Amino acid sequence: MYLKFQADHIFSDGTLLDKDFVLITDASGRVLDITEYARAGEDIQQFSGIITPGHINCHCHLELSYMKSAIPEKTGLTSFIGSVMKMPPASPEEKLNAMALADEEMYRCGIVAVGDISNHGLSISQKTRSAMYWFNFLEISNLDDEKAADKLELFKDLRKEFQFVLPNTTLSPHAAYSVSAETFRLINRETEGGVITIHNQECRAEDELFLLGTGKFTDFYQSLGRTTLPVGISGKSSLQTWLPYFDREQTILLVHNTFTTEEDIVFALDYAAQRRLQLYFCLCPNANMYIEQSLPPVELLLKHDCRIVLGTDSYASNRQLSILKEATTLQRQFPGIPLPSLLQWMTANGARALGLTGLGNFSKGTKPGVTLIDPGFSHSRRLI
Repeated sequence: MYLKFQADHIFSDGTLLDKDFVLITDASGRVLDITEYARAGEDIQQFSGIITPGHINCHCHLELSYMKSAIPEKTGLTSFIGSVMKMPPASPEEKLNAMALADEEMYRCGIVAVGDISNHGLSISQKTRSAMYWFNFLEISNLDDEKAADKLELFKDLRKEFQFVLPNTTLSPHAAYSVSAETFRLINRETEGGVITIHNQECRAEDELFLLGTGKFTDFYQSLGRTTLPVGISGKSSLQTWLPYFDREQTILLVHNTFTTEEDIVFALDYAAQRRLQLYFCLCPNANMYIEQSLPPVELLLKHDCRIVLGTDSYASNRQLSILKEATTLQRQFPGIPLPSLLQWMTANGARALGLTGLGNFSKGTKPGVTLIDPGFSHSRRLI
């Protein structure tokens, strides 16, 4: 049985075809061809809008789904972190039910793969029965060098638990302000040639911490009873402080980048070229507005030909989990972004960042999913 899809446009890996073309798959969604309408035969399903491969969500926190609408908006990152830490406990059943709803929403709106942050193993059961593909980043936070080796061993054990059923699972640092120098060094050695992620420059206070040793993060540490910084004052920005800890040909997803400067971008690209790192800048604009009321420097990222991917963050900092909604926010705030670029960020770039061959484009023989975006670029849904 053949399935044939025609729309105003078909997009695949940088190419935007018009309505004269038809996508043909088998019943399972395996791509057979993209051919001219005149040669496609009968039984063509016709749609308005843009047909794309399934969308890739490169940054999510499925475990935080139970916090939907529970965290105040627009309070800044340090207050947001404090609110997350003070959340009343929820039962495993409540958390699992919330994760199932989040999974369902992402699947329904055409997402086929998720780069997800995990801190424990509760999400494993949902992910193993999900219809989406999961790339798991086990997120390590540790402020003390002397505890670094023990913390790493705990997460290596957790990695074994994940990899038993979810092979694409790796260790990653949480953020520059929550990981000590020795913890960074151990993660670097443990992730040679792998894919990792890190929250980067999500608020101005993150840079102030490393430049001057002052600001909201020092107040936050003091509230925890700490008098020392996990890395120390470098006199440089956060990005220029943490990136040199990595030198083993990793692919690194830098998430948020809300306050990344042009100097940071130039430094990061130069350093990555020297150390054979692959950098992807992951943007989660709706979460940035939810927490900091700010957006990343998209024009600068485009100016320097940075690889861009998109994420949703979690229900704790977002009202929905649609990659299209992230793209529409960027389109509204930065109308100069070419449409093919936005679509590329939503699909092929995300697949490459996570190393997911067979997703993100309509190459023959692949099963990337088929997603329809409506003509108003406001709603997406899965076709197969």
